[in-house]
Amino acid sequence: MATEPVKAATDEPTIGRLVADASRDISTLISKEIALAKSELKVSLTAGGVGIGLFAAAGFILVLAIIMFSVALAYFINWNGKGLSLHWAFLIVFGLYVLLAGLLAFLGVKSVKKVKAPERAIAQGKQIPRALKGK
Repeated sequence: MATEPVKAATDEPTIGRLVADASRDISTLISKEIALAKSELKVSLTAGGVGIGLFAAAGFILVLAIIMFSVALAYFINWNGKGLSLHWAFLIVFGLYVLLAGLLAFLGVKSVKKVKAPERAIAQGKQIPRALKGK
């Protein structure tokens, strides 16, 4: 009878093998997470692009509507020749838009003047070097 060599307890993995397996698994996990993030971003960007396109189309149609409203308002002021002359009616509509633009510009300047630097964040950022030094 031939005697077989006695196997040592090699069924248990070595520390090196465990580290190699963990490293491989972490690498695989990270690459799969990156692939998942790319896939989700692709779907989000596609939906965002379609949304931006639809907003642009809505804005264009709104500009056309404003033009049509302007012409209709001028003809309303003219009222089939019984109101003001047509050239005056169009000048009135133009003046309305200039006044509206002026009002919006005034409100915009007022709003922009309220913008301030992030003072608390800057103060905390200046404290970081001292904190790293242990002070």
